[in-house]
Amino acid sequence: MPPEIDKSTREERLEYIRTKFRCRADCDNCGLCQIYHGRDLEVVYADYIDGKRTFLEISQEYR
Repeated sequence: MPPEIDKSTREERLEYIRTKFRCRADCDNCGLCQIYHGRDLEVVYADYIDGKRTFLEISQEYR
């Protein structure tokens, strides 16, 4: 589960995104690049990292 905005620091949320979405260098099996249209995940989740929007709100935009 992603850290809740009101119970975590910016650094904790950033580390969660970096850990959860690290590049596996196996594009054929991973699919993250396709889901997020090749965008850097730190950019995609910037509002979550900065505490402006929840992780779920942003994730739903890409479903």
